[in-house]
Amino acid sequence: MSPPPHAGLSKAEAAQRLEAEGPNELPRGRRRTLWRIVMEAARDPMSQFLLAGVAIYLLLGDVHEALLLGLFVLVTIGLSVVQQQRTERVLEALRDLASPRALVLRGGERVRIPGREVVRGDLLLIGEGDRVAADGVLLSAHALETDESLLTGESVPVRKTSSAAGPDGATQAPDAAPASAQPGGEDQPYVWAGSVVVKGQGMAQVQATAAASAMGRIGQALGAIETPDTPLTLQTRRLVRLAAMGGAAASVLFVLIFGLTRGDWLDALLGGVTLAMSLLPEEFSLILTVFMAMGAWRLSHERVLARRPAAIEALGAATVLCTDKTGTLTCNRMAVTDLAVMSQSSADLANPTAGNLHALRVWTAGSTGLEAPLPEAFHGLLEAAVLASQPEPFDPMERAFHALGQEHLDPSHDHDGWALVHAWGLTPDLLAMSHVWRVPGQDARTISAKGAPEAIALLCRLTETQAAVWREAADQFTSRGKRVLAVARAVATTQTAQTAQNAQTPDPGAPWPATPRGFDFQPLGLVALADPLRPEVPAAVAECRRAGVRVAMVTGDHPGTALAIATQAGIDTAGGVLTGADIEAMDEAALRERALRTSVFARVMPQQKLKLVQALKAGGEVVAMTGDGVNDAPALKAAHIGIAMGRRGTDVAREAASLVLMEDDFGAIVKGLRMGRRILDNVRKGMVFVLAVHVPIAGLALLPLLLGWPPLFMPVHIAFLELVIDPVCAIVFEAEGDEDDVMARPPRDPAAPIVSADLVRLGLGQGGAALAMLAALYVGVTWAGHSVEEARAAVFAALVGSLAALVLANRSYSVALGVSLRRSNPALWTVLLVSVSLLGLAMTVPALRSVFRFGEPSAVTLGLAGMASMALLPLLGWIARRRG
Repeated sequence: MSPPPHAGLSKAEAAQRLEAEGPNELPRGRRRTLWRIVMEAARDPMSQFLLAGVAIYLLLGDVHEALLLGLFVLVTIGLSVVQQQRTERVLEALRDLASPRALVLRGGERVRIPGREVVRGDLLLIGEGDRVAADGVLLSAHALETDESLLTGESVPVRKTSSAAGPDGATQAPDAAPASAQPGGEDQPYVWAGSVVVKGQGMAQVQATAAASAMGRIGQALGAIETPDTPLTLQTRRLVRLAAMGGAAASVLFVLIFGLTRGDWLDALLGGVTLAMSLLPEEFSLILTVFMAMGAWRLSHERVLARRPAAIEALGAATVLCTDKTGTLTCNRMAVTDLAVMSQSSADLANPTAGNLHALRVWTAGSTGLEAPLPEAFHGLLEAAVLASQPEPFDPMERAFHALGQEHLDPSHDHDGWALVHAWGLTPDLLAMSHVWRVPGQDARTISAKGAPEAIALLCRLTETQAAVWREAADQFTSRGKRVLAVARAVATTQTAQTAQNAQTPDPGAPWPATPRGFDFQPLGLVALADPLRPEVPAAVAECRRAGVRVAMVTGDHPGTALAIATQAGIDTAGGVLTGADIEAMDEAALRERALRTSVFARVMPQQKLKLVQALKAGGEVVAMTGDGVNDAPALKAAHIGIAMGRRGTDVAREAASLVLMEDDFGAIVKGLRMGRRILDNVRKGMVFVLAVHVPIAGLALLPLLLGWPPLFMPVHIAFLELVIDPVCAIVFEAEGDEDDVMARPPRDPAAPIVSADLVRLGLGQGGAALAMLAALYVGVTWAGHSVEEARAAVFAALVGSLAALVLANRSYSVALGVSLRRSNPALWTVLLVSVSLLGLAMTVPALRSVFRFGEPSAVTLGLAGMASMALLPLLGWIARRRG
């Protein structure tokens, strides 16, 4: 493009506007510094429950337990901070990568500047491959097409025209984009921030930057949408509150009964403190906090970043997955799917039969495999389509022509030495592109043309009957969601070129006419293209279906395209298509009912996507929403789980989402679903373990009161047990692998309690069995004449053994106990080894024995404790598999 005759803003004017109006970037909110991340983690309700536990222990005077619990607070906050800091660093790198650079005219000179420095009034020069940095009105355009799918969801590029009036030096161009203008329309003189130039070049005067742009307005709308707490978070808070209230009431009652019946208020207070510690529910908070932080860490190894780790567990309850089409289900690149050549029989053209591709011979890519040779009859069509494209293409369709040509055309028949000597671009009155090629050793020139079927029919001067064949074929292809172009060829000699030139009142100095209309073009056929489905999508959709998760496609594309892609992906199309216009016309009740039985949504605008997500949530669905464009951001934030594409996605989408897929891999969503379900399974196992383990602990604190025994446990014993319980419930169960049926059962009902009535009975049953065994052991040891101190040591050793048995029994509820014992879990054996070692020190070191009030255990008492623990394991396993 020749240098425009406009000077643009001066450097001083640009600097003044940048200072006054701010940089051209979307509002990011307050920067998440290290200190802010730490404070957010500390203010998290789960962390506050842990800190409250520390405060309670300090009030009770148990500094050691307070320090131990405080250490876990620091560890869990540290895990969260490290993970979130890593996520923010990667997101910053993505943001910098996605920020476009812009070529502008400043003081009459072309200057390449960062996109954030573009200001209102700048003259923006754009060409193929550029990402438009701001909204603007076109002052000039040459064969310009832009991909606005990040704003509209529509994968097909749109054609642009220039404004009739040129710049006059004013701040606003005379034909600035009106408020009613929207991205996506054909032949508009406007370009929009975030769109990509796929063909041609132009110059635009910037009208809006940053938050004032179309992209920025969508970003600002996110501020009014609140991200909901996940069902598991809400239920855990409720469970912790109930357990804390119950434990406090039981402790007060214990103190009163013990003091009134025995008159020893000091022992009553100590017993009450012990009971309070045994019932303190900090493990529930610890489980959820650590599981979410570790889940985010594990997902990061799958190239999935968790910006809000609490959303991971919500994946396990997701019932519907709303996904965009362009770039999410599809590859966001065009591929040739069909070639249709003209019949050799003129009679066929004269007598088409409605309802089929009569008079055309069709070859479908992939019907016999791409490796199969292309029939010779289609070579001329494909070769002409390649020659009608740019030699170094950027446009997705032209890239598809070149790719298929390299795959199927004879390498010996290359075009070395051919020279492109002239080209006609698209115009509003002729939607076709023609290239003139000089062939070595020939006087004639080859002209290849491609464009809309009606435009090529006009160039070829087809009769109405002949043109009907093209329209019929094109309609059949487009009904299957495909883009159709027609291809033709002409031969131009010096004489024919001059004749065509004279027919169009030529400029005497021009060697070629203004349009290619005067040449004798021969129709070659049609080319159908489609944005291909990502190869991993059908398997991922099938796995979602097996897992009871409905996949719904929400796109801005044509309903026919949406249905075609949904069918290929395996998405249920029985409910038909619901369009954006339908959504707009429905009231809330009607939309809620229809959304629950429809899985394909087409021609959907951003505000309609948001309404759709809200309707699904109102219908009781747990909604996961994937997307990459600005148009997806409000729905991403409103959904229970927003999942953004990181490689291709916009800053707005990534900021709104809970999860970011770094590789734009739809299959990673299934990994996320699996991870969420695994976390839910393991949370349940950990909480059943906590319920079960507190039964014998609380029981051994209460039995002496009820049966007149001397107190068995003091606060120091409970503190020691926490060294075992906390790592087991927070680390061992988190590291457990998937259940065999993890993706073969329906999602968990988000309204159901975390621990169902069956699992409560399981925990109480296992705990009751352990309590009965420990009480019997105490009675047996004392009946045999051993001291209370020896009996306490034996019972405590057996209690630690019963904790190990409870862990082993609850590792899996879907396989036999023997199978679950063989599953790998290094964390389990590490924790058990450390626990046994610490128990050994407490039993053998005299100073520690004195603190724990243990008598020196004999081989007999230790043997009884060991045998009791071993005998407990099969019983606990049997209970788990009957109720788990």
